[in-house]
Amino acid sequence: MGSKLGFKLSRGVLNTMSPPISTAYKWASLYRPNPGRPLLDMSQGIPGVLPPVTLQTAVGKAASSPESFGYCSPDGEPAMKRALAEEMKVCYGPNTDVTADDISLTAGCNLAFVATIMSLADAGDEVILPVPWYFNHQMDLTLLGIKPVPLQTLPEDGFTPSVERCCSLITSKTRAIALVTPNNPTGAIYSPSLLAAFTDLARKHNIALIIDETYRDFILTVPPHSLFTPSSPLCSWRSNIIHLFSFSKSYCLPGHRLGAIIASPLVLKKVNTVLDCIQICPPRPLQLALSSLLPTIRPFIHETAIAIRNRHALFRDSLPPRWKVGAQGGYFAFVRHPFIGISSLEVSKRLAMEIGVITLPSTFFCEEEGQAEAEIVWDQGRWIRFSVANVDDEKVKKVCERLGESETAFGWVLED
Repeated sequence: MGSKLGFKLSRGVLNTMSPPISTAYKWASLYRPNPGRPLLDMSQGIPGVLPPVTLQTAVGKAASSPESFGYCSPDGEPAMKRALAEEMKVCYGPNTDVTADDISLTAGCNLAFVATIMSLADAGDEVILPVPWYFNHQMDLTLLGIKPVPLQTLPEDGFTPSVERCCSLITSKTRAIALVTPNNPTGAIYSPSLLAAFTDLARKHNIALIIDETYRDFILTVPPHSLFTPSSPLCSWRSNIIHLFSFSKSYCLPGHRLGAIIASPLVLKKVNTVLDCIQICPPRPLQLALSSLLPTIRPFIHETAIAIRNRHALFRDSLPPRWKVGAQGGYFAFVRHPFIGISSLEVSKRLAMEIGVITLPSTFFCEEEGQAEAEIVWDQGRWIRFSVANVDDEKVKKVCERLGESETAFGWVLED
């Protein structure tokens, strides 16, 4: 195999960081598990349970049906779009003003974000992302030559973004603000009033507000907000809001890629041009299976949300006292480690290799350049993301026990 290419790669891909989760699993591959001390994975946001048997059966049946082997429309099956529009009323209230015409379906929510950004911004434009950011959003922007502008969030604010600080970052090149709530990686849940304030900010500056609500169903104090409820005939959510959703978490089927963009039909007309180029159509079997089942799966989703809420409480209560939770929600908890002067990268690396606990360090979710300046704003090097969704209660307890062991085993100086 040759060691050199006979051609050049794009600047976009060369400037984009490598997928970080594979780095964490590389560390974990160096751990030597045994039956009494298995590897414990709290790194990736993966559902810890399978979807209901009725859905599993329906997906299998749909996958073998002749209909599923052909194309559908680039924006998805009409029946699935109608079903999702009705489900939005369950999630956000009966007065929710969303129709099937406001929906395009995608092969996962990451593709939903890419298609949205490609429809909004050009190379050299800017999109504001709260930091810590979801690294795929930062990677997507960098890949496209769009500048991700970091909006620092603070531990003392529970890692929720400041509207005032965001306003100071808006320039003539700003095309959008992109929020994730409940947040990935911090778990922070943005209040309805905060989301309303960001909506007002976007309207004032004539930019888009992208809200990724992949983890919305894990907010038990529903609805998450009232942005889709008409407040006046002259002020529609469609003027500035673009909502993104993933079926991976709530419905526990990340391998069957399906996401959604909910926006004005004027936006979706251009988004669908992008989708026709990069996905042709979203996967059909899951749409065919899920469209008639959505209402029946709501109890399963609620039970899962309660279980994850309880696991969050168990994790918080079981943590060694020196490990401090900064925010929790959705699938994630953002925790400050107790080792003075040690980066979260080094802590996560040793946790995986020596203790057998896989986590993701905060450095995976922060900008690389300007790190020294950012450290003054908040201590980026002291935080670690834990996913509570893909482990059971006993494994949560074992993880916390091993974190306590690390305080002695690593030999580093600890906070009092």
